[in-house]
Amino acid sequence: STREATMTLTAIKYSPTTSTLSLLDQRLLPEKTQYNEYKTAQEVASAITSMVVRGAPAIGITAAYGMAIAQKTGEDMAEAYRVLAASRPTAVNLKWALDRIKNEDNMEEVAILIHKEDIELNKKLGGNGAQFLKGGVLHICNTGALATGGHGTALGMIRSSLALGNDLHVFACETRPYNQGSRLTTWECSQDKIPCTLIADSMAAALMASGKVSAVVAGCDRVANNGDTANKIGTYSLAVLAKYHGIPFYIGMPMSTLDRSCPTGADIPIEERPAKELFSALPDIGVWNPAFDVTPAELVTAWVSEEGVWTKDHFWC
Repeated sequence: STREATMTLTAIKYSPTTSTLSLLDQRLLPEKTQYNEYKTAQEVASAITSMVVRGAPAIGITAAYGMAIAQKTGEDMAEAYRVLAASRPTAVNLKWALDRIKNEDNMEEVAILIHKEDIELNKKLGGNGAQFLKGGVLHICNTGALATGGHGTALGMIRSSLALGNDLHVFACETRPYNQGSRLTTWECSQDKIPCTLIADSMAAALMASGKVSAVVAGCDRVANNGDTANKIGTYSLAVLAKYHGIPFYIGMPMSTLDRSCPTGADIPIEERPAKELFSALPDIGVWNPAFDVTPAELVTAWVSEEGVWTKDHFWC
């Protein structure tokens, strides 16, 4: 029997009548489901920086709506672009969306289109990747409807595989230090009745060694032209472990996340988050808190996009 898993809640809602963006506050999940309202580009930028909304595609959509609001309410458009572009540095979808919309006469129309297109491309991406996922699938961070316009990238591949009737079980890495896995992915899986088991990040190797993992799947925030892939901190560790255990490692990659102007992973700017997100008790203890790491292309089995599946033998270059 086939099943179509669809998120009952959407993370991003826009009202053209009031020029208001409503964002599901992902910092409060799973305990509380609360939408916050934003009416200026600066407010939208702050929501991105403070991670009310997160996930590369969702950040791009949100920034596009920020520009639309600025245009409709007569804000300084150069300033709106600047604050939104500076809100988070690693996800290339942010700049992609801003550059796509910045010269439009009707930005609201285009922002709504970008949002709608994202859901459609996620379903295409998911359909292209469904074939690779059966059995135990290890997943990091949150790449689902909360991180995108809807359906999801890596989690979209999982949703699409389940819709084909495949027997699949998600192992969700908690994803320290922000716990997007334990707070958000588990919540999405619970909402959509996707079979899911939560593990601490440090349990991944033991789980792989036990034979319970048939594939690892992750999203991405920026992919360099050579295939090096920036994603949530801890992704690189999983790729190294997967290589040792002979487990395929897949990246769900919307084409808007591929940065053709970025030669290698060394050229990807890596955001460092505030120390307090990791630890705050002892003032004399330093904290290193990068939000992302870069997985070398050689460790990636395939990049699954809406346009098809890319491998090192079938590359976009």
